[in-house]
Amino acid sequence: MTADAMLWIELLLRQFPELLTELAPAYRSPSAPRGTPSGAHPAPAGPTRAEREEALRTEQAHGLTPSGARTSPLRLHISDAVRDITDGVIELDEAVHDRLRLPRPRREQVAGRLLRIAGLLDRAAADDVLLEHVRDEVRRMARRCTRALGGAEPVVRVSGRCPWCCSVSLRAFPARRAVLCVNPACRCTDRACDCRTDPAHRHAWSEGAWVRLAAESGADLAELTASTADTPRREGSR
Repeated sequence: MTADAMLWIELLLRQFPELLTELAPAYRSPSAPRGTPSGAHPAPAGPTRAEREEALRTEQAHGLTPSGARTSPLRLHISDAVRDITDGVIELDEAVHDRLRLPRPRREQVAGRLLRIAGLLDRAAADDVLLEHVRDEVRRMARRCTRALGGAEPVVRVSGRCPWCCSVSLRAFPARRAVLCVNPACRCTDRACDCRTDPAHRHAWSEGAWVRLAAESGADLAELTASTADTPRREGSR
């Protein structure tokens, strides 16, 4: 679990700066002419790193966008993701220090706090509850960062045949910890399942049903479990 938590932290360290870049849109319109009149000062090409960081601080502190000749507003889903991850990292850093009976952590940027948490993983390993909490939180934040940047949900093919339609259409969705039949024509016999009435719905097997699914579909349970593992390597490879 320690190694897994470290990999999720590394993924978040790589992708969070990309999210900050996405937060502040360019100052000039892509359709604006690139040439400038003779003697005129060239238009700014875009926000500097300092300007992006200032935009982030302003938005986080007051929920406002800084004034200026911007051509497009901040995208709310990016702004929400940045705020959620920033708050989450701060809370996790403080929780780790509190649980390990360490002094309250110094104020630091997201990357600095993540590195500080990573440096305490060996000590956290002695506390299974704390280590699991750290792993789950950094995984959640890394996955949200990936989604905000446009990453698609990972899908893994599962061997065996669907017990309902007998097609080789079983797919594991690690982010959901579930296996679905992706055959559009598949319908189960469970009257409570929405796949009977909603064409967009697919029958799903949650974690508690995997043993039965493996037995009924002919799939290998170990392979099925591995396919549904939500790993940082899988997230980072997309």
